[in-house]
Amino acid sequence: MEPPVLTALLCALLGAASPAPAPAAARGFWDEAPATTPEQSAARLAASMSDGELLGQTFCLGYLGTAPSAEIRAWIRDRGIGGVKIFSRNVADLPSLARDVAEMQRLSQSTRLAVPLLVATDQEGGWVRHIKRETSITPGNLAIGAAGLPRDAYLTGWYLGRELAALGINMDFAPTADTYSDPEATVIGPRSFGSDPATVGLFSAAYAAGLATAGVMATAKHFPGHGSADRDSHGRLPVIRIDLETLLTRDLLPYRILAREGVPAVMSGHLAFPDILGDLTPASLSPFMLKTVLRERIGFRGMVVTDDMEMEGVLNGTLDVAAACRLALEAGNDLLLISHSPPSQEKTWHALAAAMRGEPGFRAVVTEAATRVLAEKLRLLGPRGRDALFPDPDRVAATVPAPGAAEFFRQSAARAVTLVSGRRVPWRPAPGERVLLCGQIDEFFQVGLARWPEADTLAFSYEPFYAADAGDLKRVPERARRYDTVVFCLANYNSLAVLDRMRDLGPRLLVISALSPVYLAEAPWVSTAVAVYGSGRDSFRAGFAVLAGEITAAGTMPVSFTGAAP
Repeated sequence: MEPPVLTALLCALLGAASPAPAPAAARGFWDEAPATTPEQSAARLAASMSDGELLGQTFCLGYLGTAPSAEIRAWIRDRGIGGVKIFSRNVADLPSLARDVAEMQRLSQSTRLAVPLLVATDQEGGWVRHIKRETSITPGNLAIGAAGLPRDAYLTGWYLGRELAALGINMDFAPTADTYSDPEATVIGPRSFGSDPATVGLFSAAYAAGLATAGVMATAKHFPGHGSADRDSHGRLPVIRIDLETLLTRDLLPYRILAREGVPAVMSGHLAFPDILGDLTPASLSPFMLKTVLRERIGFRGMVVTDDMEMEGVLNGTLDVAAACRLALEAGNDLLLISHSPPSQEKTWHALAAAMRGEPGFRAVVTEAATRVLAEKLRLLGPRGRDALFPDPDRVAATVPAPGAAEFFRQSAARAVTLVSGRRVPWRPAPGERVLLCGQIDEFFQVGLARWPEADTLAFSYEPFYAADAGDLKRVPERARRYDTVVFCLANYNSLAVLDRMRDLGPRLLVISALSPVYLAEAPWVSTAVAVYGSGRDSFRAGFAVLAGEITAAGTMPVSFTGAAP
């Protein structure tokens, strides 16, 4: 088999290099940008880099505070890191964020080679929205799957991408390309487009294309598939018991579609597949998963980004962050995401820099990773020129939310609503009917009270997620029995347990299922239920409108499930 183009270019340009060769004559990022292919330009640029400059390109770091910290400014100025990750904690307001991004990009342009930053965030829509404030609230991916229109996926990516681009954010850790194959995969749930792999692949590709049209790099996640994991890899390592054939035909079908469509980046997940790998090595640290499966079998040619390297799913009680990051690069990752701890970031830098100095083989690993990062930067940012790096804070108010987004997402939410059981549809309160709104989500109450101001409300906590408080199990049903009609918002195992104590209400109970609809499988006795999939006002407005018979539910159930209870 012929060697990959990128490897061949590196070998030709670097030759049999000594552990730390002198950099070639410098040609900066913008000198390379117009030349030949991004891969060829990246290889030339990498050949001119010092060890520190190469290593820097493999780091994507988070920072603390609502303004760029002294630490992150030094990382950009002195070490030329590849990217920064923006969290909600970093956003005082949107114009300030745009100023902060412009400041960080100016620092990147003060370095010797003026390599710009990838500025990334998690703006999936729906449940996951790291940049809040005035950005659009969407019904989420599962709602898009219920509506069944790839155009909705494309326009969701496009509208969200336009908002991110207005803030100077050029990389989105989205779409979620996980196939929702296990109802207990609650950490994915409404973030997935559904349980059919072909649909997930098609809609993920459409979403990624929308981001690309807006000028934002898509990152498909969580390779090789988080949709059958029954736990969150932030807290511990999920163990997924499937064979390679199932993985290839189900979870990896979306990635085959995305690779064919040229998605520029994939995020590796901290997920164990012992029936495939023979042990509990996370996929994010597995050369078999990232090199043999992702690159050779699927044919992916872009950049691989790790999920956060401070998550327990990758550390698993046995590794420190620095050791895990080395293993991640050797496994085939190109960009290391270290989001939270400045001491861990610093320790990792020194450990990897020392390894580069002493081990030619590891230096080659870092060089190949950095070259892939550079190639994707050249492809994304090179054609636009340097001026496009700097967002205009004065234009943020006019561009976020994106013009037209509010009406589109309102319609998208309405298209998604699914009538699961309709005994009392249409329902409108009769004069004097006592109505109780009961649930855990503020927007549910806001929309319900706007429609029926005379209704009473009863809220209980969303946490803990997996079980209800003993007091709520007694208090909520007792109060509900006093009313003629109870409109109940079902959103997690907690509210499912409360709902189960209300069986005696029979047809007096109307259920609006928010987020994942899988909990309805445990309540087949509910005679009136609609699924809205989102948790924003648009989703609840649409759900209430279906209950009232004002609109027809056009959505279809995007998941197949036989039960949800653990």
